[in-house]
Amino acid sequence: MTAASKAMATPKRPHKMTKEERKIIFATSLGTVFEWYDFYIFGSLAAVMAKHFYAPSISPTMGLVFALLTFAAGFAARPFGAFVFGRLGDLVGRKYTFLVTISLMGGATFLFGLLPGYESVGILAPILLLALRLIQGLAIGGEYGGAAIYVAEHSPHDRRGFYTSWIQTTAALGAFLSFGIILAVRLLMRDDTLEGAARDAEFESWGWRLPYLFSAVLLIVSIWIRLKLSESPLFTKMKAEGTHSKTPLKDSFTKWKNLRYVLVALFGINMGQAVIFYTCQFYSLTFITALLKMDPIAANWMLIIATALTTPFFVFFGALSDRIGRKWIIMTGMACAVLFYFPIFKGITHFGNPALEQAVATTPVVIQTDPADCNSQFDPIGKRVFTSPCDIAARTLANKGIPYNYQDAPAGTVASINVGTVAIPSYNAALPADADQAAKDALAASKKEFDEKLATALKEANYPASANPVEANYVMVTILIMITMLFSTMTYGPLAATLVELFPTRIRYSSMSVPYHFGNGWFGGFLPATSLAIVVATGNIYAGLWYPIIIAGVCFVVGSIFLHETKNVDITTHEHK
Repeated sequence: MTAASKAMATPKRPHKMTKEERKIIFATSLGTVFEWYDFYIFGSLAAVMAKHFYAPSISPTMGLVFALLTFAAGFAARPFGAFVFGRLGDLVGRKYTFLVTISLMGGATFLFGLLPGYESVGILAPILLLALRLIQGLAIGGEYGGAAIYVAEHSPHDRRGFYTSWIQTTAALGAFLSFGIILAVRLLMRDDTLEGAARDAEFESWGWRLPYLFSAVLLIVSIWIRLKLSESPLFTKMKAEGTHSKTPLKDSFTKWKNLRYVLVALFGINMGQAVIFYTCQFYSLTFITALLKMDPIAANWMLIIATALTTPFFVFFGALSDRIGRKWIIMTGMACAVLFYFPIFKGITHFGNPALEQAVATTPVVIQTDPADCNSQFDPIGKRVFTSPCDIAARTLANKGIPYNYQDAPAGTVASINVGTVAIPSYNAALPADADQAAKDALAASKKEFDEKLATALKEANYPASANPVEANYVMVTILIMITMLFSTMTYGPLAATLVELFPTRIRYSSMSVPYHFGNGWFGGFLPATSLAIVVATGNIYAGLWYPIIIAGVCFVVGSIFLHETKNVDITTHEHK
């Protein structure tokens, strides 16, 4: 055997992590955890924020949709942050770019805790809230790419998946930290002498501000840690040699040899990885609390436990990708989501609110109506007025969290809600501008009669107003949530290494940040609001799952065909051919 063949035949011993490498991974990861905490805490408090920052006239369900859309606005801004800070990172350096991003993120989060509500300043409240969310989105658009690249460019060739997987844990740990701090504040402020929602009245009133204000501590720690880091050695070498790109955006997105990899990263990896991540971390919480009506404290505990138990798998799959490759681990996670989301979420209903599942099975609720009488229930700004009998029926059931189906009736039929064999006629809520008091009183009487009859019918059909904690199997719900999180660890664990290896050093920050944040910002960020809106529009509590299933399915096909394996790429010399 030649010396070369002997070297190839002899397996290399794993590179032992040095003290300096551990410091780099810890410092970069810890700062990124804090930044994800800042970004995700809004999603964790969306239901509370809806009550304080949007008009009281908005229905509870649509108020939550509106809050989730504001949350999503931060995601919408992420690609623009990726353009701005990606260019800066390729021109100035990795270290100083993510010092700027973390400062912007932490400052905006702290200000959330000081914002006045709708009752104090009216429409200015949601405007200010939106402005801060956009700042957060711009900041996070420059954060992830910088952190992932910084660690990857310090990593040994044969352990890049393992080293960068620690960055991948930061999103889950940031969500975990937000769940934990919110839960701690809730428990400290809960008044157990009261019952029901009244126990959390103090937290709902002002205690929700404390987790935002706490971010000031995290910001100071993060800046202090990152100031101690040195610049990436690959960037320093490239800068000294004068080989860095003077026009990183142009080189990244106007030259086909690089743009094609950007498109593969977006449509073959990132948009699928994003919807899988946000389904398990955020939509599952919305599903459990808003649709299954489970206790928010219990829901947070289940998310915390599931996150804690599955987070090590980000590192496991990252390390595994160093051995067997990255592509098919990611594609397997996509396929699992497509195949198993529906049975998993039906299982969550079975174990979380069995009374609801039983009621739907034995006494289904149907809106019988002329289809021409119905309008879309998607109302993101809360200004549409729904007055037709069909719209009244649909919005009433949506606000109660009752699943329903539509049944077409002949033209001109007045909509009715059929609870099993019991039919409750709906009513027309339209009033002329010059309506007198008698007409208003008659409408109020119709509404009262309709609500009372519907409440009686639902009660007799054993539809629960909320999940019974005695009947709920919290262990099984937690296990099912964990399974969805395992799909996320498969798609996300090897992701940073894959994206770094797809692009050359001189335009890496711009090239990988943009598809990542388009995927996570536009496809993932809009998932909670879009999926919930689909549920409201259809009446089917599982219909919202079609959004992540379709996107993950598209990614599986595109990635399987066009994504090449990257684990053996030498990132110090890599250039597209």
